[in-house]
Amino acid sequence: MSTPLLKIEGLRAAYGAIEALRGVDVEIHAGEIVTLIGANGAGKSTLLMSMCGKPKPTAGRILLDGQDITGLPTHRIMRMGVAQSPEGRRIFPRMTVLENLRMGAVVTDPAFFDEDLERAFAMFPRLKERQHQRGGTLSGGEQQMLAIARALMSRPRLLLLDEPSLGLAPIIVRQIFQVIREINASQGMTVFLVEQNAYHALKLAHRGYVLAGGRVQMSGSSADLLGNEEVRAAYLEGGH
Repeated sequence: MSTPLLKIEGLRAAYGAIEALRGVDVEIHAGEIVTLIGANGAGKSTLLMSMCGKPKPTAGRILLDGQDITGLPTHRIMRMGVAQSPEGRRIFPRMTVLENLRMGAVVTDPAFFDEDLERAFAMFPRLKERQHQRGGTLSGGEQQMLAIARALMSRPRLLLLDEPSLGLAPIIVRQIFQVIREINASQGMTVFLVEQNAYHALKLAHRGYVLAGGRVQMSGSSADLLGNEEVRAAYLEGGH
């Protein structure tokens, strides 16, 4: 078995006296889409944020391609090939779409910018139409597209997506999940997807982890988790 692109070992993280992660273990191999599902407050977003340096883990290790990145500053982690589309989009609202995409590209060789911009516009034609519009004036779906495109402009080896479907209309969710599927298939992009919409996440991913109370309670292939009675009862609306 090859070295995992991402290996998380016994990770613990806290906000003051509240321990949000209580010894999490996750492995992701290059080319996989892996999803992390769980209820609100399970620690899903905390895990992604800890991987990016904040909050710093209190115990455990995060290995990227075998190299320990635990607690490194965020900018160094980004330069090593990790990009995040955070929960709540967090685009730069006063900047135009084009300026936001330029911000995503600051860690890469400028020679790639035009090529990567065309790829982003091909994935999300709406962004091309809106390229001179301020980010804050876009719809929620358009802002989510921009957040993902901005992350991809850094040419990451590992793309972290935190709740990309949150608050969006079903038709926009389907479009965004289709783009994730396509970049994985065509570019071999490795994706770690945190999602509350367990059904869509497991349909998209190759494998999944179930997080509850800051611990991994279950893991397996997406097909196995979709068919698991406990998962269906807890996260798939009673199995329907």
